[in-house]
Amino acid sequence: MSLRETYRLAPGTRGQSGLRGGGSGSRGSFVARAFGRQSLLRHLDWILIAAVLALCALGTLLVWSATEPGLVQAGADPRTYLYKEVAWFGIGLVLMVAVATLDIRKIRAAVPVVYGVALLGLLAVLSPLGSVVNGAHAWINLPGGFQVEPSEFAKLGLVLICAMVLSHLGDGGKRPRLREIALAIACAVPLAGLVVAEPALGVALVLLAVLIGMIVMSGLRLRWLAGLAVGGAAAGVLAVSVHLLKSYQLQRFTSFTNPSADLAGAGYNAQQAKIAVGSGGMFGHGLFHGSLIAGNFVPSQQTDFIFTVAGEELGFAGCIAIVALLAVVVTRALRIAARAQDQFGTLAASGIAIWFAFQAFVNVGMTIGIMPITGLPLPFISYGGSAAFADMLAIGILQSVHRRRTVFDRF
Repeated sequence: MSLRETYRLAPGTRGQSGLRGGGSGSRGSFVARAFGRQSLLRHLDWILIAAVLALCALGTLLVWSATEPGLVQAGADPRTYLYKEVAWFGIGLVLMVAVATLDIRKIRAAVPVVYGVALLGLLAVLSPLGSVVNGAHAWINLPGGFQVEPSEFAKLGLVLICAMVLSHLGDGGKRPRLREIALAIACAVPLAGLVVAEPALGVALVLLAVLIGMIVMSGLRLRWLAGLAVGGAAAGVLAVSVHLLKSYQLQRFTSFTNPSADLAGAGYNAQQAKIAVGSGGMFGHGLFHGSLIAGNFVPSQQTDFIFTVAGEELGFAGCIAIVALLAVVVTRALRIAARAQDQFGTLAASGIAIWFAFQAFVNVGMTIGIMPITGLPLPFISYGGSAAFADMLAIGILQSVHRRRTVFDRF
């Protein structure tokens, strides 16, 4: 008998070969499960995820560039905000995936809890637990130097509660009645009222836009929409007449209508923002090479005015890229809404699309001078943990709605 035959007949040889083959089979089965017909990966909207990841990467770089000069002058670590931003979006991605794995029906069942938590958060801000920053009670201090901004989660709470209320009859092919509309408005009033009390006018405008947009998307008759429009206009006039708006908020609107009236005061931010955006030209001066950004001529340039950093350092091309990516996010959300399996999914996805579209339009608009300054962050771009978490949770809900549609399409 040859040595080769002896090796073939040696005890345990077949078992060892089988182990090797089994390991390869295990890897193959893992890949098959990961990309099988019922796998999570097959049912995600990858175009939406790619756009969100690209925005997060751009936002991280812009925040780093906006904050590095000031940190260097203060003798601090120039990468402090970079580390924080990476951590925020890392946690946000985990939250997004966790929500995306949930069935949208489970999310609907949890809506009252989400709404209640959002309401309690806004109440806590106005209690001794809240802290005042720039004259607004908008943050709650946490251990380790962290802060949470409950008003960001109020947007998500409003979208979900309105979707639940307005879809009560929609799944049966019926239009919502005035009772459902009144209940949706009643749910929005406490959130909006507490946000105005902070005060955070920009967030209140987002809540108002989301409420109106979702009522329109619910299929309410035109005559009732006209009546609501008249009532809303009357409420706006009443708010101004009873001096509900703060003096600095009125100054912002005044400076918007007449930008050159007070360049050293209320019109300073808008003027500096336009100068920074215009100085970038077509392709900008390059990241970390913006002289106006390095000189900190634009206040809040890592948060509300992050678009000025893009304008000076990335130029017109970079700004268009950001707007295009945001447009992809909004259009994918609308596509998910149009193809959802139930009215709740349609309204939830529509509300998220309205939220992102309105907030992005106002933020970019106030930077280039076509909208008044309201203090709204740019979704996925501006610095802030609460905003990043709320935005990524909203993307997770979109993915959940999308997954339910793709699963049903296969049967």
